[in-house]
Amino acid sequence: MKRHHHGLPWPRLHRSEDVACEFCDAVQKAPRLREGEAAYCVHCGELLYQNRPRSLSRATGFSIAALIFMALAHAFPFLTMSAAGSRNELGLIACARAVAADGDPLLAFLCVVFTVVAPLILIGGILYLCAPLMLGRALPGSLWIARALQRSEPWSMLEVFLLGFVVSLLKLGHLAEIRFHIGLWALVAVVVSIAGATAGIDRRELWDRLELANAR
Repeated sequence: MKRHHHGLPWPRLHRSEDVACEFCDAVQKAPRLREGEAAYCVHCGELLYQNRPRSLSRATGFSIAALIFMALAHAFPFLTMSAAGSRNELGLIACARAVAADGDPLLAFLCVVFTVVAPLILIGGILYLCAPLMLGRALPGSLWIARALQRSEPWSMLEVFLLGFVVSLLKLGHLAEIRFHIGLWALVAVVVSIAGATAGIDRRELWDRLELANAR
């Protein structure tokens, strides 16, 4: 076990639990860890889990950044297309409206749900959970929200939309002059921020803090 002492993130540091190694399936006792420490399998040496430093503060910070970048992505257009004397500006909602006007309202609805609504719910849920837990408190419904976030995380399709958007730009690049604007870079920053927020959460610490806060 590698140790780097940076504080005590879990109030019940000395409580242990049974953990199964994902590589060799060996079940063993694994203690709570300090920030920066990692637990390894006693049989094969594979990493069992690690305690990410400043997990809650990282998730909160990235979530706040994602909200700011989401506002910028909606406030500014993605790009400007110029061809044959015409000039069009495209934004996130404008793209959905164009798809709906083209005769596919269901696709436009799904575009808004998976690229606007789902990311906002994910960001808001992380803030609702992590920010109060930094103060040792759990807001009403935190356990339900934590479970819902774990189930809904794969449905935040913002990065898929961004990838499809880039592929479309590559196809349109030879047909029109394209200029990128703040909205596109803000959307890229949203994707990076959401990834940082979700990856920064230490699941064991989150559930342990929720259990202790609810017990109080």
